Amino acid sequence: MLSCRERFVTSRSGARLFTADWGDPLDPRVPVLGLPGYARTTKDFAHIAERIAPRRLVSLDYRGRGRSDYAADPADYAPPIMADDIRAVMIALGLHRVVVIGTSFGGLMAMALAVMAPTALAGVVLNDIGPEIPDTGGDFLIEVMGRERRPASWEAAAAEMKTILPDMSFTTQEEWVAFAKTTYREEPDGSLRQDWDPAIVKPLAGAEATEADLWALFSALTAVPVLLVRGGRSIVLSAETASEMQRRHPAMETVLLPEIGHAPTLDEPPAREALERFLGRH
Repeated sequence: MLSCRERFVTSRSGARLFTADWGDPLDPRVPVLGLPGYARTTKDFAHIAERIAPRRLVSLDYRGRGRSDYAADPADYAPPIMADDIRAVMIALGLHRVVVIGTSFGGLMAMALAVMAPTALAGVVLNDIGPEIPDTGGDFLIEVMGRERRPASWEAAAAEMKTILPDMSFTTQEEWVAFAKTTYREEPDGSLRQDWDPAIVKPLAGAEATEADLWALFSALTAVPVLLVRGGRSIVLSAETASEMQRRHPAMETVLLPEIGHAPTLDEPPAREALERFLGRH
């Protein structure tokens, strides 16, 4: 198993952010920055780090997720603050130029980086995310992430994930349990709970979230090589939005996974092959 350097980076506001750093820091290739989904953690990138080693891959737990600090004020979970946290991690770990793999919300953060630090992006992989999110998708994510979840066992946790996300690419019980172990955490008393603060959803329901011009952020990516991976059954990225993204960024590569929902793991064979080709060029 690939070893991982674990450390904490302190944000400008004083929050401790957990980071996972795989691969060889001296590898000559541009390092990869893995940005997880909204309630996800660095665990989602371990399998990619294994595949691309010794190329360096760095990921972080956003504040309120995994091993990073939880915020006393939910306003500190606002996307602009999280984008600033990502920049703090990049500076602290010497990531001057990166290829970003952004899953769901992580892809929106990649768009924000294209505005904040355009010269830092050598390429971007957008995993099942675009500048327009259907209301049904947003409401579903808020409902899922905004609740305390305490399954009785890992098997119960896997069953819950099957119910919530039935269109994932997993085919065996072992895969579902492994996925549950990247979603929930075990407390010292042996009980399980979700690996995020349910309060992270509060900024998503605010006026700023609904008024944000995400197409303006996406336009900053038109000068950057982009690979878009879309699940054909996604509730977050529609075919119409993907088509408009392609119109605005004609050079963007797109991979469609027809039977997969939100969000692909990037372990699906077509996604793996596309990611390998994309990273090989950048």
